[in-house]
Amino acid sequence: MKRENYREMTIAEVELKLHQYKEELLNLRFQKVTGNLLNPSRIKQVKREIARIETILNENNLGLAKLSEGK
Repeated sequence: MKRENYREMTIAEVELKLHQYKEELLNLRFQKVTGNLLNPSRIKQVKREIARIETILNENNLGLAKLSEGK
């Protein structure tokens, strides 16, 4: 997902997305350990999405960028 897409979302939606990506990363790590991981590059993709979301949330907290408060 692009940064602009996250900025159009509300804070709650972005935080929900962050939680979903963290759960997915946990599942991917378990799959890697058990040898059932089909797409190893997905770990890197999910880590980047998590970093992207955390950056946007941090910018919002610092007042550098504004996310929607609600609809």
